[in-house]
Amino acid sequence: MFGELVGLIRSASWMHVFVTILLMTVIAAPVLFRGRLGVPIPSELHMFAALFIFATLFLGEVLDFYHRVWWWDHALHGSAGVLLGLFGFLFVYLVNENEMVDVNLKPSFVALFAFCFSVTLGAVWEIFEFAMDQLFGFEMQKPKWDDETGLTDTMWDLLVDTIGAAIMAGVGWLYMRRARRARTDHWLRRFVERYPRFFQS
Repeated sequence: MFGELVGLIRSASWMHVFVTILLMTVIAAPVLFRGRLGVPIPSELHMFAALFIFATLFLGEVLDFYHRVWWWDHALHGSAGVLLGLFGFLFVYLVNENEMVDVNLKPSFVALFAFCFSVTLGAVWEIFEFAMDQLFGFEMQKPKWDDETGLTDTMWDLLVDTIGAAIMAGVGWLYMRRARRARTDHWLRRFVERYPRFFQS
């Protein structure tokens, strides 16, 4: 990104220069300000977030992968649906398994929440893209096929988001049911034990 930043400055692409500097700052913030955040960020979450930001905004917007690679947008939205579903599932699962919280949710409800959480955030992102295009003249909603309005792009994004969320919800539902039946240790509990401060109130 730094190498590309030098080239952008030489070509006077100031909007992309601003975006690149902003992305470098956001990705580096958890490392630079680790002692001031108050809550440790697991390295796995930081890595996934950094890669997703890099692929979405730097490769997609700055290097124009959205136009150069036809499936780039769909792949990222599908990945976002899966990752957001995972975060939603992880959040409700931790609340459900916490002995200090007097709730006992069924795997089907946890999966439903994860699905709705992911689809909702995907829809909010599409609203954000529309607002940026209307207010600042961006082209976040890309023309697709014969549709220059961006509506087709938005609907495909929502569709792929929903498919990714459904996959994650289904996998989480099956995993939670098997873990309860077997009563064995599993990766969610190991994740919590590895980062206990991250999940303390």
